[in-house]
Amino acid sequence: MAVRPELTWPSDVYLEGSDQHRGWFQSSLLIALGTRGRPPFHEVVTHGFLIDMDGRKMSKSIGNTIEPQAVIKDSGAEILRLWTAMSDYTEEIRVSKEILARVVEAYRKLRNTVRYLVANLYDFDPDRDRVPLAELEEVDRFILAKYAQLALKLVEGYAEYDYPTLCQGLNAFVTVDLSALYNDISKDRLYTFAPRSKERRSGQTAMYVMADGLARLLAPILPVTADQLWHALPPTRLSIDGHSHSPGGRDASVHLAMFPAASDLQSMTDADLLRRWERLIDVRDQVLAEIEPLRKSKQIGSSLQAKVVLHASNDLLALLKRYERELPMLFIVSEVELAPGLEDGLKITIERAAGVKCERCWRYVDKVSADPAWAGLCERCQDALAGDRAA
Repeated sequence: MAVRPELTWPSDVYLEGSDQHRGWFQSSLLIALGTRGRPPFHEVVTHGFLIDMDGRKMSKSIGNTIEPQAVIKDSGAEILRLWTAMSDYTEEIRVSKEILARVVEAYRKLRNTVRYLVANLYDFDPDRDRVPLAELEEVDRFILAKYAQLALKLVEGYAEYDYPTLCQGLNAFVTVDLSALYNDISKDRLYTFAPRSKERRSGQTAMYVMADGLARLLAPILPVTADQLWHALPPTRLSIDGHSHSPGGRDASVHLAMFPAASDLQSMTDADLLRRWERLIDVRDQVLAEIEPLRKSKQIGSSLQAKVVLHASNDLLALLKRYERELPMLFIVSEVELAPGLEDGLKITIERAAGVKCERCWRYVDKVSADPAWAGLCERCQDALAGDRAA
């Protein structure tokens, strides 16, 4: 019988320092084998010990220790939790003020990025406004496919106690896919389209799904941040992960909720879609590299002052023509012109956009309204405001 009846024997997991391979861990194993014929655990997770940047064991007598209380006072307990998860615990673990400073930056980027997601849901009711997956804008299906890839890897990482790889994948997704790409190119839709337009609701749907899922997936390593995100999400009666919510709607705490269901994540994955958009993003990277020197030399200010002319080979040109409507959004420019004429590769020319600047969306367009009610606004912005007033 186990001494404490509420606990099971064998234990689910032993968490031990590597020195206990020849200490208590070894004694426990031998006694259990001798008295019960089996190990006293299902799994063992062992970890190394803290050392400084010079590889020395941390010791008060040497004066190379970093007190947890000091880190918590300066940066908060979540920084220690994230540093722990990011560290390769299978070896000796290095810690220094410089390492902790990098963790603070990673945490700040993560927090600000998910904050941006949830901040754009202020007028979004998941039960009323959510757009079905098959009807989402393709850029939203793309980011959800990237998110689903990440989420499946995170769940696998938790199962294997592979926290460093888990954190690396999370950091790459937040920094590259969300902050540098999706959040940036979605601002036009979120800020200038009619509030109830399908394009805007599509973007909000993707943001809601990711914010909800990331709150669940962050909970084991950043419990306070995840619960704050959870309570900032709009209320809902519907389950998006295949599990029932409590009768009052969303679970009272993220720590009562389940991880996103594998079936829901798999339904978002789309290998062909990812391949197409990754190729488009490669073109975007090349376009941005051509625009940046013009911005630095002040030949243009905002990228919306630019017109992009793309000369492409037949296969690439076909892909670009398929997404011709989305290219200005993807490049954050006012106009994109496609032209044949290359046997291979891509040639990029940046010109100053013609036309006049819309005072609302800042795009350069052929004309803006002279009507006092719509003065200075492009046709798209007039339609957006008219649709908002009608609703």
